[in-house]
Amino acid sequence: MKFDAKWMQYYQAVAGRPPRPTLLKALEYYDQAPEALPKFAVDLGCGDGRDTVELLNRGWRVLAIDGEPEAIARLRQRPDCARTHLETRVQRFEDLTLPPDISLVNASFCLPFCPPEQFPDLWDEIVATLATGGRFCGQLFGDQDSWAVYGDMNHHSRDQVNQLLTPFVVEWLDEENHPGKTALGEEKHWHIFNIVARKR
Repeated sequence: MKFDAKWMQYYQAVAGRPPRPTLLKALEYYDQAPEALPKFAVDLGCGDGRDTVELLNRGWRVLAIDGEPEAIARLRQRPDCARTHLETRVQRFEDLTLPPDISLVNASFCLPFCPPEQFPDLWDEIVATLATGGRFCGQLFGDQDSWAVYGDMNHHSRDQVNQLLTPFVVEWLDEENHPGKTALGEEKHWHIFNIVARKR
C-alpha cells in the first residue's frame, strides 16, 4: 500500500497553526546554553512555514526545504514571513544535501514520509551536518502507528529510535500512543516519538 498524500488539503487545514512544541522546546534549550551556537537552522519539510516563521522572528537564519513547490510558495507568500534571512529550496528527501555546521535541524512530522530505503542516508546526512552541540527536533512515527501499513513510509520501534539517537544527548523524548484524528479529520491511531536531542 502507498500513502495518498493530500498535501494541498493539508496546507489549508493547518494554516495559521502555531509552531510545534518540539521546536519551542529546542529553542528553550538553545537559549539556556551558556555558549550558544550561531543561529542557523534548517527546517526540513517546512510546509507553509509555521516553524520557519517562528525561527525567523527569533533572529535565526533559516534554510527551509520541502519537496512540494506549493509549500515553498505558501511560505514565501506569508505576510508574517520576514524573508531577509530566509533561503528556500524545493528538494525531496532522496536528493537531500545539507550545508555543514547547522545549529538546529527541525523536522516536524516530515521524516516518516521519507521512503524506508532512503531513510538511513537521510538520517546520516542530518547527523553529519549538525555542528557539535547542535540540535535535532522533530518526530518519528512508531511501529504501532496505523500508517505503518504503508510501504512507502518509515516507522520505528522504541529500540530503533534509541539506536538512532546514539550520537545525541536526548533532552526530551515523549512517546505518544493513542487514537485520534488527522489534520483532515480522518480517524487514525497515532504512535509518535517527539524528540529534542543535542549532538555530542
